[in-house]
Amino acid sequence: WNKFEAAHIFPLGNEHVWNQCGYGRRITDMDDSVGVSKINGIQNGFLLRSGCTSIIRPILLSVNPDDNYKVIVFEQDDLGVDGRMLEGVCRDDGDPHHVSDELLSWHFRQSVLANMRRAGQLTFEHDFVGKDMVKEMVKGHQKSHSHQT
Repeated sequence: WNKFEAAHIFPLGNEHVWNQCGYGRRITDMDDSVGVSKINGIQNGFLLRSGCTSIIRPILLSVNPDDNYKVIVFEQDDLGVDGRMLEGVCRDDGDPHHVSDELLSWHFRQSVLANMRRAGQLTFEHDFVGKDMVKEMVKGHQKSHSHQT
């Protein structure tokens, strides 16, 4: 087991955002004990090969649950994990502790947005649950250019 490290999908350093936005509701394998944020729940993480956790934290590695749980690396892939699929044991709906698809989707969107910005910002967007952020950005871009003519 010493070749693996645990990684949070929703970063522990942003627990205040987790609590503020109620992301604990995405963790279904823990009871609703008062005062427990659930950010350390099993469904908010998975084991990665050593070395991978250093790139998932700054959102340079992510898993897209909408593309067959494909691993995406947003920089040079020195670890050889880009394009692989997340192991089935992590995403088995029959296991009550399976990784949360909603949190994987959140993390993937954060990774795409941060890597599109590429300004070194690790700003987390947390208000787009149920929204198509790319569509919103395009709509805003089109609106700003339509007033220039």
